[in-house]
Amino acid sequence: MRALMGTLWLTVATIGIGLAWPAHADDPAASSRPITDMLPLFVTNHCEQIKAPADQIFCGDGELNAVGVKLSHAIAERLSRLPNRRLAIEENAEWIRDRNSSCGILGRQPIRSESIGSVRDCLLQETKERIAVLTDPNFDCLAVHTAAGALICSDPTLALAKEDLNEKTMRLITKLKDDDARAAFDEFERWTRERDRKCAIDNKDNVPLQELSSSAACLSEYFDRKTSEVVAAAGDPKKLFGRQHASPVPNADAVDFCVSQIHLAGACGNFVAVNRVLDVDSKKGESSAEVTSAVEMVVLSPFTACSSIASACTGTCWDLNSGKPKATPGSREQFQVGYRLRIEKSFAFQKRDNDWLCSSTTMQPVEVGVALSGP
Repeated sequence: MRALMGTLWLTVATIGIGLAWPAHADDPAASSRPITDMLPLFVTNHCEQIKAPADQIFCGDGELNAVGVKLSHAIAERLSRLPNRRLAIEENAEWIRDRNSSCGILGRQPIRSESIGSVRDCLLQETKERIAVLTDPNFDCLAVHTAAGALICSDPTLALAKEDLNEKTMRLITKLKDDDARAAFDEFERWTRERDRKCAIDNKDNVPLQELSSSAACLSEYFDRKTSEVVAAAGDPKKLFGRQHASPVPNADAVDFCVSQIHLAGACGNFVAVNRVLDVDSKKGESSAEVTSAVEMVVLSPFTACSSIASACTGTCWDLNSGKPKATPGSREQFQVGYRLRIEKSFAFQKRDNDWLCSSTTMQPVEVGVALSGP
């Protein structure tokens, strides 16, 4: 069984996703049953060394061991089919958060010993369902976590238009290499965030689907316009990507582009992905502007909460106990996959000809911030 666990952790490390494991299980003395009865492999697999409750339960339970390996294989197979692996990584991080919430794993709070059995059963069921979804040909619609995704998947015309745009765009991006390809992927992801802001569908994930129907025409127009741009590139990705250096208006779209450039320079795409960028406030003069925006990110790969990565990619160190920006020197606490970060920061812009150039080159300083491990 140790070999089986080794396979699971190796697969997880190799694909860069894995299962998000949040904190220690309760002290076994708090329950009348020893933890070795509930989790027979707990001692053998040295599960006490693991810093997250879901991880400890997977580690200590044989059936979860086995289904965890199957899940890792399903994730790896999906990644091998996709040109843009990071989109799948981000989607998997969202699922992890939903899974933990559904199973009663609340952030970093310890699991009570008497709840281990029910949590274990929930994790097993959620994992089996996830494997079925990953292997379903309609996966993209089954796994949506955004209002735009739900609306698109509810309309066959929009779903086909999205698929057509994605296929044509990916065909272009795969002609690029290394830094150019990464920059193009970043720009492609930014298109989607800009689309959702324009179509007034951003930040509406909990709004009933019937209340979003007015955005359908805007989404259809977006897919038509972007597909035409891709076709007009005539197979040359450099005619489509890497051309923007400034923005026509100092707003959330301009901030989104600015954040993308900062993240690209700091190789942040391995650790965090931007979910959305929202306007908070702006001050515009004749030749300069300051735009305060909320930037929401999701953690794709673990990193230390007070580290150079945290500072460069999120703009600050974090105290995970409070979920707030705070330097904690010497702390080894790590963000786990699926954490959500929201910061508010002012970005400076200078006018150049008729466009606005972002003059902010770092994510610091952060005015307001919160880190959440649950929904």
